[in-house]
Order: sequence, then C-alpha cells, then structure tokens
Amino acid sequence: MSIWWSLHLRREAASVPLARRLLLGTMETAGVDPDVSYDLSVALSEACANAVEHGGGTAHGGCSEAYRVTAYLDGEKCRIEVADSGPGFTGERPAPTPVCTSTDAEQGRGLYLIQELADHVHIGNKPGLGGAVVSFDKILKWRKDAPLMAV
Repeated sequence: MSIWWSLHLRREAASVPLARRLLLGTMETAGVDPDVSYDLSVALSEACANAVEHGGGTAHGGCSEAYRVTAYLDGEKCRIEVADSGPGFTGERPAPTPVCTSTDAEQGRGLYLIQELADHVHIGNKPGLGGAVVSFDKILKWRKDAPLMAV
C-alpha cells in the first residue's frame, strides 16, 4: 500500500491545523496506530509552524508566501517533508542543531520535538532553489483492523 499527497499552503498560522488534520485523517483511514499518528501530527505541526514563522523573505527572486507539505505512506514507513521558499540556511544562518530547551520556552523546541518524535530527521536547503527543508520519517505500526495495512 502506498499513499502520498502534497499541499501548497499559504504561510499563515491557519494552514498548520489544516495540514495536521489531513495527515491524521489519512492515517486513521489507512489504519495507522493512533499513537504513531499523533507523534507524526505533532512533528508536522512543528515543521509547518517553523515554515510559517521563519520561511520569509524571497529566495532567488521568488515569492515566499507559501510552503509545501508532502507526505508519503509507503509500506511500513511514513515520510513527511516541509519545504519553504525563504532564504534557507546560509553561512550567516546555518542549519540549526536541535537542542533541548526549557519545557516552558515558547520558542526553540520545534526541531527538538521533531527529532524526538521521528525515527530519522534531515534539516537542510532545497537543492538549487533556496528555501529550507525539514524531512522526517517514522516506522508505522498498524491497528489490527487496518483496512490498508501494508502486507
């Protein structure tokens, strides 16, 4: 079983719950274990919030009022990618290293949470186009009654 979808979203806070609900609905329909679905939905929300907040400016003369979310459920793994069209990471602004921050901090926890909730995380730039990309995967567990379970 393989499912994938891609969204082109405005860099607005209202787009974050839209992406999260679509992911949760897809995973529930496919029969993914609710705990795994929840972990991935939190990680997706954090990645989208980062794109909304930090994906500003223009990359190579392009417009940065949007970002893209792509999700792949393929076999036993889910891979999610969030790409913005901002300036990306440069020598002046290198790709951040996720670090644990205070539990009551209002900023700086997103990448750390993504790293804790996913099995593999990659943070970098879009090849040749400018903009940042956060991608992460997680091995899926299935409900016993999963209608689309991978075999």
